[in-house]
Amino acid sequence: MNVAIIGASGYTGLELIKILINHPKFDITYIANSTGEENVQELHPSLEGVIDIEVSKADAKEVKKVADLVFLALPHKTSMFFVKELLDFGVKVVDLSADYRLELEAYEKHYCPHEDKEHIKDSVYGLPEYFAEEIKKSNLVANPGCYPTATLLALLPFVDYIEEGSQIFIDAKSGVSGAGKKLSEVAHFVNLNENTHAYNPFKHRHMPEIEEKVKIVKNKEFQINFVPHLLPVTRGMLISVFATLKDEINVDEILEKSYVDNEFVRIRKSPVDLKSVAGTNFCDIYVARNKKALFVNSSIDNLLRGASSQAVVNANLMCGFEENEGIPKIAYVP
Repeated sequence: MNVAIIGASGYTGLELIKILINHPKFDITYIANSTGEENVQELHPSLEGVIDIEVSKADAKEVKKVADLVFLALPHKTSMFFVKELLDFGVKVVDLSADYRLELEAYEKHYCPHEDKEHIKDSVYGLPEYFAEEIKKSNLVANPGCYPTATLLALLPFVDYIEEGSQIFIDAKSGVSGAGKKLSEVAHFVNLNENTHAYNPFKHRHMPEIEEKVKIVKNKEFQINFVPHLLPVTRGMLISVFATLKDEINVDEILEKSYVDNEFVRIRKSPVDLKSVAGTNFCDIYVARNKKALFVNSSIDNLLRGASSQAVVNANLMCGFEENEGIPKIAYVP
């Protein structure tokens, strides 16, 4: 299949290109950003001698002529305008922005007014372990956020066993690439090096995404207390979930059974780390219990499992290919 990437300038756009150039079933026929007028090798010097294609100024009408599927690696509010056109042209879409992840009311409360309300109901949340069958039938997949991906994979197996009415606490840590390429004081090397801090405690936009998906998958409502932190590392994400169980259950057995058939979730016997998942689509998960106190620990590569490689897994499912087609099992990431 011919595929397009719109939003190729950022970190996730580059990661998409790196995966797709080796994909056995997808051919990149169109790469675009907001300006165009340069070769992809100029945009990303690491691609010199790897792929030679001109970067276009993004235009949905041009995509229709050359691609059957498009990855949108764009900011929220920008994606929705492309999705609207692309779906009308019959092109399948994997959207890496937040524009179709939430139900309308929640989206407009935490982001902005939505300009494509009619297609929100047609989107499928792209967490393959829980929505694979729906993804296979969809033309629009909303790729999950990196924090919700790592959190939901850790939390969902235990939701039925958590004490009703209790609160769930999530300590989340991300590498600075999660903030994107845009320059900011927070991401300035001098401020970040040998430093770390919490940001947007209890107010982060990914908190309602986690709450909503827990309700959809498990039909249960909990107060999610989500606190993200920025780490002085390039990539990686570490999640710690704390909750109170109804009973003193066998948490290891529950976790093993939950993901026995899922290739990209690895159950660990000791707390997880960042380097073991760097450059891969794996989510590593560890669980421990102290009487009724539950601790679940997960890690992912925020740019891959939290964005680009998960997007390719979703595209595989949408197009009738094997879930693991073209997905690297292990990679070197400096």
